[in-house]
Amino acid sequence: MKRKIISINEELCDGCGNCVSACSEGALQIVDGKARLVKEDFCDGFGDCIAECPTGALVIDKKESRQFDLEAAKEYLLKTKGKEAVWRMEEAQKKHEGKEHKPLPCGCPGSMAQAIKRIEPIAESKHQKLQPQLRNWPVQISLLPLNAPYYQGADLLVAADCCAYTYAGFHNDFIKGHTLAIGCPKLDNANAYKEKLATVLSKNDIKSVTVTYMEVPCCKGLVRLVEEAVKEAGKKFPIKKTKIGIQGQII
Repeated sequence: MKRKIISINEELCDGCGNCVSACSEGALQIVDGKARLVKEDFCDGFGDCIAECPTGALVIDKKESRQFDLEAAKEYLLKTKGKEAVWRMEEAQKKHEGKEHKPLPCGCPGSMAQAIKRIEPIAESKHQKLQPQLRNWPVQISLLPLNAPYYQGADLLVAADCCAYTYAGFHNDFIKGHTLAIGCPKLDNANAYKEKLATVLSKNDIKSVTVTYMEVPCCKGLVRLVEEAVKEAGKKFPIKKTKIGIQGQII
């Protein structure tokens, strides 16, 4: 049958593995340094992996393929990765229920990993009085590459989304000198965040982790998932934690 399914441009693929982590059905693997669709009947064709590719190597094509087999994918994940992986896949399928397959028109070039170099200060104006301190892109945890030069020997800052809007000096007091990762443990998939951060920590020479979170109860979940990620990655360094109040003060 003809259906929409992932297609990989091997010339563009750099083997980073982001797409493998993003594929909750287990359809993709890294083989000989390149991403491969190893189980096409496990690919649901929605393209959750596309936004994770920093090189634009993944697209959705309509072509001859075996039909998506949800039950077979569940059985495979249960045997190879356990119940948690099955739960993650079921959550991903719920997200797509009732939606048409609408693939992104490209590999989301805006999520391409970039190190930001400050050559000279940005001129001061009524719109710009403080100098930005961001040194990496992307910053959202779901979009972080698994490997990047700016991880090496880095101090990682994991920040709740609201912190930068609440604490006035966030760039100078927290982002400066750090590689940044942001997310919301309440609105996003906390388990996926934990897995992503654990992988980043295990694959790179990160020397410390700082967590900034809001005083609201749900935000403490960010601290817990970072602690679990550090533990899963086998790292021994302490985690520096800073709580920020909704009035903009450090608690």
